Amino acid sequence: MNSVAAVAHPNIALIKYWGKRDEALHLPMTTSVSLTLREFPTTTTVTVRPDLAADRVTFAGAPAPEAFAERVSRFLDLVRELSRDRRHTAVDTVNTVPTGAGLASSAAGFAALALAAATAYGLDPDPRALSRLARRGSGSASRSIFGGFAVWWRGAGDGESGDLSSFAEPIDAPLLNPALVVALVDTREKAVPSREAMRRTVATSPFYPAWVEESARDLDRMRRALGEGDLATVGEIAEANALGMHATMLGARPAVRYFAPGTFRVLDRVLELRAAGIGAWATMDAGPNVKVLCDSRDSAAVAAAVAEVAGGAERVVVTTAGPGAALSGSGHR
Repeated sequence: MNSVAAVAHPNIALIKYWGKRDEALHLPMTTSVSLTLREFPTTTTVTVRPDLAADRVTFAGAPAPEAFAERVSRFLDLVRELSRDRRHTAVDTVNTVPTGAGLASSAAGFAALALAAATAYGLDPDPRALSRLARRGSGSASRSIFGGFAVWWRGAGDGESGDLSSFAEPIDAPLLNPALVVALVDTREKAVPSREAMRRTVATSPFYPAWVEESARDLDRMRRALGEGDLATVGEIAEANALGMHATMLGARPAVRYFAPGTFRVLDRVLELRAAGIGAWATMDAGPNVKVLCDSRDSAAVAAAVAEVAGGAERVVVTTAGPGAALSGSGHR
């Protein structure tokens, strides 16, 4: 048996990925930019087992939900096709991030799975190819292959040309020392999964095309601000892009609303912090939880202010830029 473990971390998009132009290949409508977090790692162990007639998927040793197990098995079929090795595997995933709550659990999970499975099956992809592979499991997983800031290119065209040109790569931002204050206002699993919300938004929201156009303009400004160490501009773009994404969802039919009462309290507190002269900017993924971007030197003050309205200090996590996906010695042999 060949057993390999890999660890990956979630990333939070500052320019959002929302909507696919190709469901099968997970080709996005927009290019996105993200920050990989130091907290909430996912560890996935892949053991190639010639004695298994089908893949066996578990969460921390317990059987995984059927829908998730099928999704993992479909991804492993792709790895088997690339490696020409038809053996099945036992896959065990240990999450430290709430699943399905808008905290990028699938990004960390499929980035770890891509690295562990590729290694276990004898593939040796370069980082760009590994990012493309992770994308096939979960689009945002392409970015969790890399640490710090990363850009995931939408790519050009469809089919093979789109597949080859849609990948993530790191962005160098040496002048920034960012932190994210994560306000866990509601960690229950979402009523509307991200995939369904994306499809509904793209198909029915009259606001969606305008948001896609604005995201392209956001990208140019964001990359320039990252290179210049301009955190204020990075934050302003991130906040506007996130709120614009949620506006497209509210315009869908029927509307998709992820906001909770605690969401609005945190957003209001962020505005108050800026009015008081503290640089803080909010972003949200497809869920009610708010992430507040700030300089690391301000993170304690921002966390204390956010905790007052988010339900207490235990509901707030401060994290900085984290590493890319890596093999773990605990399961690699």
